[in-house]
Amino acid sequence: MKATFQNFEAHKPGAARTERITALRLALISQGLEGVIVPRSDEYQNEYVPAAGERLAFLTGFTGSWGLAVVLDDRAAVFSDGRYTVQLREQIDTTVYEPLNAAVTSPEDWLRAALRPGMRLGYDPALHTPDGIKKIERACLDAGAELVPVAANPVDAIWADRPAPPLAPVTLHPEHFAGVTAADKIARVQAKLAELRVDALAVTDPHALAWIFNIRGGDVSHTPLPLGRALLPREGRPTVFLDGRKLSQNVRAALAAVADIEEPVALDAALALLGRAGAKVRFDFSSASVRIVAALEAAGGTADVGNDPVALMKAVKNETELAGARAAHLRDGAAMARFLAWLSREAPAGRLTEIDAAVRLEAFRIETGALKDVSFPTISAAGPHAALPHYRVDESSNLPITPGLFLIDSGGQYEDGTTDITRTVAVGATTPEMRDRYTRVLKGMIAIARTIFPKGVSGAQIDAFARRALWDVGADFDHGTGHGVGSFLSVHEGPQRISKLGTTALEPGMILSDEPGYYREGAFGIRIENLLAVERREIPGAEREMYGFETLTFVPIDLAPVETALLTSEETAWLDAYHAEVREKIDPLVDDETRAWLIVATRPVA
Repeated sequence: MKATFQNFEAHKPGAARTERITALRLALISQGLEGVIVPRSDEYQNEYVPAAGERLAFLTGFTGSWGLAVVLDDRAAVFSDGRYTVQLREQIDTTVYEPLNAAVTSPEDWLRAALRPGMRLGYDPALHTPDGIKKIERACLDAGAELVPVAANPVDAIWADRPAPPLAPVTLHPEHFAGVTAADKIARVQAKLAELRVDALAVTDPHALAWIFNIRGGDVSHTPLPLGRALLPREGRPTVFLDGRKLSQNVRAALAAVADIEEPVALDAALALLGRAGAKVRFDFSSASVRIVAALEAAGGTADVGNDPVALMKAVKNETELAGARAAHLRDGAAMARFLAWLSREAPAGRLTEIDAAVRLEAFRIETGALKDVSFPTISAAGPHAALPHYRVDESSNLPITPGLFLIDSGGQYEDGTTDITRTVAVGATTPEMRDRYTRVLKGMIAIARTIFPKGVSGAQIDAFARRALWDVGADFDHGTGHGVGSFLSVHEGPQRISKLGTTALEPGMILSDEPGYYREGAFGIRIENLLAVERREIPGAEREMYGFETLTFVPIDLAPVETALLTSEETAWLDAYHAEVREKIDPLVDDETRAWLIVATRPVA
């Protein structure tokens, strides 16, 4: 059996990295440069980038979701974060590139030490945001060097077989999934622009483009995005900039009813026109590139770089989107139950591998008849691999599922909702340490699910609730507790999140993950994850407007590794009530064999 929406091919280094960096350095000389910055980002700052945008992977071999290389004439480094420490060292040639954790040594600090006075460091202004490039510019000035925008990316000059840009068809996202018409969304954004006192919004985030105009696409993996942009004036018709080859007559007609349609190359001229009129335009600080902002400013306009107002609108789901999320999670929950029942039968025999599990789970989701894609590559992790929070199995790393703990983090893209769920299950015998840490992770997950909080509270204020039981024994985890989730859009959506950095107030309608974890490097890892929706809570006598969480995910949590003595009576009651609801909701959706497993899996805590 093969997977449909993901592949497990081992990383293939292709041409020697030394040959590519040598060719790049020759290209730099031809442009009068002594160095260049190569980010992992594409022109849209996407989490997933099309093949044509994988410049960092082409040059260095590193395929993580965040990274940046700096190539100078005499040295080079690749930076990433703590999620990819092991992967970075495995994928790059450490005789050519220095592997660095950006949290320990920032690119700016490295540049201050590595640059020589008078050096010219190039960067592609289409791949960097104004805020991001300011830090690099400051480091260059401190070192007496010059940061130089390039007209042509030097990596592209040496990438002879660079893939063509994607041309996936744009599709309409019907109102019975979206809940609100594109015309109504445009009017809402325009009202916000009047409040912000700006003349227009540059829609540079494809997620925002998709949400406003009720369209979806397939230009990147696992997120149904149409790559494109728009200009939305405070008054009048917006203009959408999309490659016409992606638009069927049907889609073009629907878009033309609410917006003008232009080719992407027309964006600079449209910004220049606004600039000559002295317009003030809001740009999203996280997705607008230096190049796009400069197109307005060079013509005399004012760039108002700040939060994209669409991000918060998109984050707060309407009743139709919430109903869709509930339906998607029930469908997905049934597929997960079938998978976990299958795993319980097959894993003890010792014949399954990480890839076997990932492929079988995808197959169960496909059998729902509604799956459009997985929402991210499945993290199917046995033994020490589970200690890598963002592990991705391939044919070279594929481990057998052996006694201990097995972690599977996965999700599906359905037209009515996006799912994300993690379960850690015991396969055979587990150690006392595994059971202790598993139970403490579970206590943290329950703590978030049970939290009631006043209006105005942010994710940063409740993040510690998920960590308390681990802190009690001197342990913690190094990722956030939860991220926002889109509606048939990105599985990682902002601005809401439960994390030390989550400063956006949580509002009813927001969907977030609840996923504390624990990772013993080289041994095992644990993560338990449900998705939650913020909802209003009526509390008799309450002096403030209060919120809580509605659980969206209904899949059994493995009870085998639970140390019941560590659970409070309230936690036990929550777990029993959750499992009773799982049984009630999922039982009608599964076959007899899965139903028999479900009854045992949702038994009351002993």
